[in-house]
Amino acid sequence: MLKLPFNFLSQAEQIPASPESVDSSTIVKLTNVKKVYANGVIGLNGINFELVKGDFLFIIGRSGSGKSSLLKLLYGAEQATYGDVVVNGVKINNLKGNALAMLRRQIGVVFQDYKLIPRRTVAENVGFVLMAQGLPKREIDRRLLPALKTVDLLDKADCFPEELSGGEQQRTSIARAIVNMPTLLLADEPTGNLDRENAWQVIKIFKKLNAAGVTILVTTHDEQMVKTANHAVAQLKNGYFCRIKTI
Repeated sequence: MLKLPFNFLSQAEQIPASPESVDSSTIVKLTNVKKVYANGVIGLNGINFELVKGDFLFIIGRSGSGKSSLLKLLYGAEQATYGDVVVNGVKINNLKGNALAMLRRQIGVVFQDYKLIPRRTVAENVGFVLMAQGLPKREIDRRLLPALKTVDLLDKADCFPEELSGGEQQRTSIARAIVNMPTLLLADEPTGNLDRENAWQVIKIFKKLNAAGVTILVTTHDEQMVKTANHAVAQLKNGYFCRIKTI
């Protein structure tokens, strides 16, 4: 059971901290982070946030509340306008090129729209990232089978995305996200296109991964699913954290 899944401070309580102060068990640490887009829209409005190894956190909120902005900062798709973003002990505010690519190998990302390559099989989609890293076939196969087994898709390894259901496509994307054995898994509305049964299958896979030591961060607008899953919850509204529930 988690004692405190993350640190939540009100605006008045926010205390600047240096990345050097991050404990070795801290997977994610945001300090006074603000994200302002070129059109003036504020994605995040000066938040402090922390996840430690083994946490499982849901972030809820309506579209435009800042959920996707937060995840994009964590895997380096966007950069903070102000403040520090630290992942696995590395300050990633201005990380680029090979340094960013190396950090991303420690992070798995699952998207709502699957992002599978249509003309590649399930096995090829999952192993593609390992091929891009230049790993030998023997090592790819060694990692591929456990990833497919975790999401219960061993029997679909040779199928193409168009031959899969929506739930199977999302499970393929999860296998792709975990084949690199990441310490942190980020999921952006991963059940948004799924029915209740398939959505719950996805959550059960996340629970299994979390039990194995993977830190999980899931954004969603499905509050009923969050209640059923029974993990810690934070709510984003207009770029601020405004409510939390710890487990």
